[in-house]
Amino acid sequence: MNRVVPLLTGEVYHVYNRGAHKQDIFRSVDDYQRLLMLLYLANRMGPINFRNIKKRNKGLTFARLVELESADQSLVDILAYCLLPNHFHLVLKQKTEHGISKFLQKTSTAYSMYFNLCHGHSGTLFQGRFRSRHLDTDPYFKWSFSYLHLNPTSLVEPEWKKKGIRDPGRASKFLKDYLYSSYYDYYVGKRPERAILAYTEAINLIDKEQDFNAMLVDFSKGKIHFPVVENELS
Repeated sequence: MNRVVPLLTGEVYHVYNRGAHKQDIFRSVDDYQRLLMLLYLANRMGPINFRNIKKRNKGLTFARLVELESADQSLVDILAYCLLPNHFHLVLKQKTEHGISKFLQKTSTAYSMYFNLCHGHSGTLFQGRFRSRHLDTDPYFKWSFSYLHLNPTSLVEPEWKKKGIRDPGRASKFLKDYLYSSYYDYYVGKRPERAILAYTEAINLIDKEQDFNAMLVDFSKGKIHFPVVENELS
């Protein structure tokens, strides 16, 4: 099915999708690690040779992957990401025509094949085609970036999006310890997974940590509310 509104080269989009029937798409640490590796490997014009890499290197870590394979990052700039048990969020800048669609197709196909094999799953893993929202203004970009990085809070405070964050300090600590989000790369420290990101492209566009923490407090006081994205993922 063709997308009604085309994704434009040079523009930035909030891209998201979830498991079919709201099923979990990540069931183990290995699952999260596999998709992180695929986010890195799929950002190129050519095919992914992940199976051959794994055969040559048993117990492959992300740090070792970066040493072995360089992703030319020719399809998209990955500005941010967050993986949750049954859905994912990405902020992507399209670099070539159809770059986002090609990147997501390669990533989703490779991950679905892995997931089905490892977990004895059959049928569709993701709920149809990915969805996207054009980040066409600076305030919307900054809102989406913060929203994406706040999402793991739902793992410790499931009702926070409706009732606010009861304990901002606890939420902040949890976000800093959460390894499947680019929050760590921007606000905590350097690690091999930073290679997934167009880090230098985004670092000057995002809010500073104190600004992010201020937004976290605003959420706790019910001063900020979520738009239609939540309805689409619920």
